[in-house]
Amino acid sequence: MTDTPAKQLPHLVFGGELVDLNRNEFKDLSKLDIVGIYPNYAAARDVWKAKAQASVDNAHMRYFIVHLHRLLDPDHS
Repeated sequence: MTDTPAKQLPHLVFGGELVDLNRNEFKDLSKLDIVGIYPNYAAARDVWKAKAQASVDNAHMRYFIVHLHRLLDPDHS
């Protein structure tokens, strides 16, 4: 058996404080929390969940997962 490396599917996790809960507009882009880039959705979701739970006291704080692999190769999502 050969070990075939998994296809890279990078995901970005970031967050910030929103102006309004009904829109994805940040109060201050210079204060975005760029958490990191992760090799797959599962790893990104684990980090996203931890950051979201840690910021539960601030209703305007939101964290997001961006599927970078879809931006890098939109024909093969």
